[in-house]
Amino acid sequence: MPGSANLNIMIKAARKAGRSLVKDFREVEQLQVSMKGAGDFVSRADLAVEKIIKDELRGARPTYGWLAEENGGEDGEDPTRRWIVDPLDGTTNFLHGLPHWAVSIALEHKGKIVSGVIYDPAKDEMFFAEKGEGAWMNDSRLRVSGRGKMIESIFATGLPFGGRSDLPETLQDLARLMPVCAGVRRWGSAALDMAYVAAGRYEGFWERRLNAWDLAAGIIIVQEAGGFVEPLNEGDDILADGNVICGNELIFDKFTKAVRGR
Repeated sequence: MPGSANLNIMIKAARKAGRSLVKDFREVEQLQVSMKGAGDFVSRADLAVEKIIKDELRGARPTYGWLAEENGGEDGEDPTRRWIVDPLDGTTNFLHGLPHWAVSIALEHKGKIVSGVIYDPAKDEMFFAEKGEGAWMNDSRLRVSGRGKMIESIFATGLPFGGRSDLPETLQDLARLMPVCAGVRRWGSAALDMAYVAAGRYEGFWERRLNAWDLAAGIIIVQEAGGFVEPLNEGDDILADGNVICGNELIFDKFTKAVRGR
């Protein structure tokens, strides 16, 4: 599908970053004998890939602002537009040699996400969307799942780690949801979780305490695939607060009631 100039710039940057990450990923297995060695290597790979993406995007659109995981934010001459980038979503998977991680790039215009790209280099799956133009994976149009029964539905989330304070809330979510659905998956990449909702692979996804770069591209891709996206806590701002819930139209109300407990 031909896209706008901005979308094509985003796809080009994601593919270039993906090629670099695939090369680095082949090295990770050799470093597993030394956790420090592998961790240091992946940290360097993450920074290097962010530079690749930044050079591509800012080179093509030097007036746009910038927000990314490693180097934070920068204002642009154009205050209405901003790139939001996660150069490697699923770093822990990458570090452990698990082939489930992605490059995520979004374009924000006047506070709204208008374009998004999520690229899974290990599987060569490019998910992308623009406002009003639908969502796509490579050459195929995306549409959210048509399942409407909770007991037939699979959901995804992230599980808090390292003693994070939101673990009790997530365990309560799971206690309400798991008895009434077909399963819950935790695959370690919020960007791909949202892309999979758009592709109909999951019926829904929710998670707390994400960063803007984790979910910005996923928002537009899910919406353009016909899905619903809301703040997990009603009235919040998704990008500012990082709490999100999304799903297909048929299941959304039942899903949100189960997770929210009301």
